Amino acid sequence: MDAYDEGSNPRHEPPDEPETAAADSHPPNDRETLAAPSPHHPPPPQYDPASPPSTGIAALSLRYQIAVALALAVVAVAVCVHLGTMFLHVAPSNTVTKQHGQAIDEWVYPEFEQNWKLFAPNPLQQNIAVQVRAEVRAADGGIRTTRWYDLSARDGAAIDGNLLPSHTQQNALRRAWDFYVGTRDNENRPDGLRGALAERYLRRLVVLRLDREQAGGRGAVVQQVQVRSRTTNVPPPDWSTEQVSDKPVFRELPWWPVTEADRAAGTRDAGTEAGAR
Repeated sequence: MDAYDEGSNPRHEPPDEPETAAADSHPPNDRETLAAPSPHHPPPPQYDPASPPSTGIAALSLRYQIAVALALAVVAVAVCVHLGTMFLHVAPSNTVTKQHGQAIDEWVYPEFEQNWKLFAPNPLQQNIAVQVRAEVRAADGGIRTTRWYDLSARDGAAIDGNLLPSHTQQNALRRAWDFYVGTRDNENRPDGLRGALAERYLRRLVVLRLDREQAGGRGAVVQQVQVRSRTTNVPPPDWSTEQVSDKPVFRELPWWPVTEADRAAGTRDAGTEAGAR
């Protein structure tokens, strides 16, 4: 019976192990497959957030890190030297540029040449006041010369304490004078067509200002004007050893006849206008 049940070639199996064999006979689920690594494939290394992998320069060996650090230091020093030299080149004249001007020029020229200066080629260290007087025909027909009117001082008084001064108060007279001086030589001769334009602009501006001041009294008519500048040096600070003159320097322009075109509307000579009609 046993021989028939086992067949002619019966297989001899080892006796069943109590629980271990039973457990091995069940197919593993997915969780068990992931949790139990194969002996031929070791588990992947676990990521430790406390010690992230090195990147950048830190990933290099020590000697390469030293080489990179030295290279960066050399570049940083070169950039600082270049920027400092360029700053001194474009800055106004100072103690450093006076002592090391040749070295600065050798570094700058010709590769880094600049054609502009920082702030100004020669910072203004003077106070320039524009003044004007006039020859007027009074209401009684007499001709007389007025006193000097300091127009710059009046603009300064209007600006002082004014939180929102107008551009006219700040710039009109100053720009008119700069425009005139920039188009004339030391003998007040124009250097081109702009010279005549600058003279006409300045003349009309001072005539308008004289009319506001009622130069010569009520009803007086301006016949000629003369403009001058009063230049004084700004005194140096107490700690400076620089010595400057405190005497004002005047530059007087010739008398300019005033035409009707120079007068603003409402300020023209009534007699002239009547004759023109």
